[in-house]
Amino acid sequence: MRYLASILGAWLLLSGIACAGGDHTLKLDGNFTQGGLIKGVATPGSDITVDGAALRLDRFGRFVFGFGRDAPASATLVVRYPDGKTETRVLAIEQRQFDIQRIDGLPPKMVTPDAATLQRIEQENAMVAAVRKVDTHAAWFWDGFRRPAEGRVSGVYGSQRILNGEPRQPHYGLDIAGPRGSPVLAPAAGIVRLASRDFYYTGGTVIIDHGHGVSSSFLHLDRVEVNVGDKVEAGDLIGALGATGRATGPHLDWRVNWFEVRLDPALLLEAR
Repeated sequence: MRYLASILGAWLLLSGIACAGGDHTLKLDGNFTQGGLIKGVATPGSDITVDGAALRLDRFGRFVFGFGRDAPASATLVVRYPDGKTETRVLAIEQRQFDIQRIDGLPPKMVTPDAATLQRIEQENAMVAAVRKVDTHAAWFWDGFRRPAEGRVSGVYGSQRILNGEPRQPHYGLDIAGPRGSPVLAPAAGIVRLASRDFYYTGGTVIIDHGHGVSSSFLHLDRVEVNVGDKVEAGDLIGALGATGRATGPHLDWRVNWFEVRLDPALLLEAR
C-alpha cells in the first residue's frame, strides 16, 4: 500500500509541476552534504547525469544519487528533456568535519591478517562489490528508511579509525550497540542479494538491494534469518545483532550505498 501511495504521490507531483512548467520537471530532495542521498523527479523520458554519470529514471520520472564522504564542494547535474531542452544545475555540497575513533583490544590477526587470509578477504570484497553494482528498476528506497535495530549509537559515519594504534580506513556505517541476539529488521523493502554467516571482517553479513543502486549492508550479525533472493518488506526480521567478525562487542554496523558511493545512514533517518 505504501509503495502504491508513493507512486501516486510521485505522479501527482510530476503532473502538477509539468503543467505549470511546460513539461520541464525537475525536483530534488535530500541532504546536500557529504554522505547525503538525493531523490528526484523529472519529466519521464529525460536523460540525467551527475558529474557525467547517467542516472536511471523509472516510468514515473523518479531517480536517486548520492555524495560520498570525500565528495567535493559541488556537483553538476544535467537534464536533457524529451523535447531536447537541456538544463544544468550546479549543486552545492556541504563539507563536513569527521571524528577520530580509537578502537583497542582487537586480536592482531584482525588488524594485520596473513597472506592466506588476505586472499580470502579479497574474495569476499569482490562478492560485495558485485552486489553493489546491481541496478534494479524498482524504487523501494522511495518510501525512506527506518532504524534497523534498537540500541545505543556507538560509532558514526565518516570517523577516521585507529585500530590498535594503527590508522585505518574511515568508518562508513552507523554502529548500534545492544544485547547479543537483539532483532535486526529491514529498514526498507528490497531483495536480499547477499547472505553470509562467516565473512572474515564482517562476520554474519546481509545486503539488501533497495533499487536504483541503493543498498543496505548489515554486519557482525549473530544470526542470519534470510537467504539470497528473498523479498523483504520494511520491518521484516533479517537477523540478530552480534559480535561476529572484527568486533569488540555486540553491535550492528549498518551501511548504505548508492552503487560504490558510501552514504551516511543517520541522514536517511533524519529525512523521515
